[in-house]
Amino acid sequence: MDTRNEIKSYIVREGMTMSEVVERLADDYGWSSSVPNLSGKLRRDSLRYREAVELADVLGYELVWRKRKREH
Repeated sequence: MDTRNEIKSYIVREGMTMSEVVERLADDYGWSSSVPNLSGKLRRDSLRYREAVELADVLGYELVWRKRKREH
């Protein structure tokens, strides 16, 4: 699954719209309140790590680094 569709699936899972997500990002983190701005970042795959952390936060998630098991 590509990043754009994966993030959109999390938005849908949380019962939110892109507009609601953008509004929360603007309120909580000072993002642009433009849905096309977020859509463009997802389409271009240009979301910065900090932005991904903030997006996850407004959706009620946290990004976790976990060491993967090595295959021998």
